[in-house]
This record gives sequence, C-alpha cells and structure tokens, in this order.
Amino acid sequence: MRLLHTSDWHLGRSFHRVSMLDAQAAFLDHLVATVREREVDAVLVAGDVYDRAVPPLAAVALFDQALHRLADAGVPTVMISGNHDSARRLGVGAGLIDRAGIHLRTDPAGCGTPVLLADEHGPVACYGLPYLEPSLVRNEFGTEKAAHETVLAAAMERIRDDLAAREERTRSVVLAHAFVMGGEESDSERDITVGGACAVPSGVFRGVDYVALGHLHGCQTITERIRYSGSPLAYSFSETDHRKTMWLVDLDASGAVTAERIDCPVPRPLARLRGTIEELLDGPELERHEESFVEATLTDVVRPADPMARLTRRFPHILSLVFEPDRAPQDAFASYAQRLRGRSDQQIAEDFVAHVRGGNGPDDGERTVLRAAFEDVRVDAAVREVAR
Repeated sequence: MRLLHTSDWHLGRSFHRVSMLDAQAAFLDHLVATVREREVDAVLVAGDVYDRAVPPLAAVALFDQALHRLADAGVPTVMISGNHDSARRLGVGAGLIDRAGIHLRTDPAGCGTPVLLADEHGPVACYGLPYLEPSLVRNEFGTEKAAHETVLAAAMERIRDDLAAREERTRSVVLAHAFVMGGEESDSERDITVGGACAVPSGVFRGVDYVALGHLHGCQTITERIRYSGSPLAYSFSETDHRKTMWLVDLDASGAVTAERIDCPVPRPLARLRGTIEELLDGPELERHEESFVEATLTDVVRPADPMARLTRRFPHILSLVFEPDRAPQDAFASYAQRLRGRSDQQIAEDFVAHVRGGNGPDDGERTVLRAAFEDVRVDAAVREVAR
C-alpha cells in the first residue's frame, strides 16, 4: 500500500505579515498531482490543518477545495486535528464527509476505531490520534497523571487492543500529533507544554508498522517506522535550511516500510544574512539572495540610519531586521531580546526570582508552583481559543 504522509499545513498563516495563501494553494495543487501521478492509495494528514482555532474564511475555502479534489481523486484521506486546530470545528460533519472517503479523526474517544483500508495483501488499519491535551483528556483515558507520555501511552493501548482482535495479517498505521524524543524543533511550532515535559519516547508507538507524525516542522526520521513529514512551507527563518517534503511510504505485505521524500514547491527561498550594513549592501556574494525572503542581522556597533529602507533597495523582499552589535558577550548594552533568547518562560521566571532575592533562586517547591502556574495559563489559553 502506498501512503502519502503530510502534516502542518497551517492554512491561513502568514510569514512575517506576508500572506502564504497562494503558496499554500500551490502546495495543495502539488499534493493532488502527486496523488494522481504516483498512484497513491491513501493520504495521511497528521494535524495542524489550520494555523488557529478560528481560521480566516479564505483558509476555510482553500481547505474545502482540497477536500473536494481529494474526494474526486477517489483516494481515501485520513486527517487528524493538531494543537493549532479546533478539534470540534474541524470535526464538524465528519460522519457525512466519511462517506466521501475523507476520514476526519478529531475525537480522542475514537482513537481505537480505525479507518480500514485494503490492498491485494489484505487489510490496513489506520488509527487517528488527534492532539491530546493531557489536562483535557486524562479522564477519557483514566490516567492518574496529566502528562503527554501518560495519555499517549493509554491511547496506544486502546489501539493495540483493537489491533490484537483483528486478523493476523492486518497491517497498522497510526497518525499522531506530538513531540517525540529525538525530534528537532524550529521556531515556528507552538510550544505544547512547559519545561520540555511534552517529549514522549518513541517506544510508546511499539507494535505499529508505520507512525505518521505531525507537529515538528522539519522532515525527519525518528526510526525507520516513525517519521515527521514536516510542514510543506517554511514558517520561520529558523527553517531556512529545511528541505520541505512529504513522505511517500510503501507498506509491503509483511508491513515493512520503504520511504521516499517528495519535494514541495518553494514559493521563494529564505536567506539569513549577517554583517555590517555596508557588507550586506556591497557584498557581491549576496547577489543570489536578492530575490529571497531575507532576515538581516546587523552587527554595526552603532545603529546605522534608515537601515530597512537602504537594505530594501537591494533586497526588496526583506522581512526581518535584527540588531546584534559586535560587542563582548556580557556587554551591559545587549538588548533585552538578546539576553532572553533561547530561554523558556520557566527559566526567565526563575531568573527573576533570583534577581529580586539577590541571587537566591527558587527552591524545588517553588519551581513546582511556577511550573504549575505556567501550565494552568497555557491550558486555559487553549480552552479559551477552542471556545471562541
């Protein structure tokens, strides 16, 4: 069986205020063409279809067109909700859409009921695990602890129980939206927990022939059977070096996996440039980036006059300007953003406590309180967004 694995479309998202809707439409054209040209048997979309819980109408229209085109192609599509999606909104009409071969899996309670596909070698059970917010699904799965690993492990037990009751030759596929240990993050994913506790071990997915992951935006292989497709488009300059692709996965009669990367269209390349303003304006080696989306980091010790206007004359698609003067690492004039770069909310809060106490940071109990507070705020924000 040939599967096309994609995820993290983020329909409706902009890139530094530039609409990506045309680029997203071009990607969907490419996806449908690939389905037809490569004789795909099923499409897997591993979450974050939209960029936010209440997407703009243009994004909804684009999604609607994509569903019609996939249904017209006669190829089953299995799709789950991600942490950016409103599961309830995305799942509206799922029962009716199911009849057209578009299988929306947004309800955690249904994770043990597969979409049943088949080829000449027998059945393939395809299970959809939507994004599981631990605090909201712990009761559904009867777990004592509200943690990503705990609820995901409980959901996988349901899947394994269902699979064990099926005929022996049944192959298995799981779609999941999660942060699996070994995956490499970029700046454009929304943090799904506090303090790194979201990472789950790949062993949670034991006993499954193929796991189609979503959430991380870089295409990557965790194991031969567990893969991220990554986002089809770059959504931050941290993805400048990403090769944006989908996975074309073949499952043979025994469930063995072979996978090929299918490149996605690149609307405009990204470039991260660094140097003084004169170096960026005059450097002949930068000519190849003149039509790219550009993030320029200026290292001038003294901030130059009108830097954006001057750089735009050479790089008309410059979108981001960063100032990082070449100074000593502990320079007191370093910007607030520079001092906080790479630090989590928890670390910043702990540093603040140490600062107001004259160097004495929080003890273990206080760290636990801070962590719980950040977690409560994050979950409350997620609930409010879904309820909008």
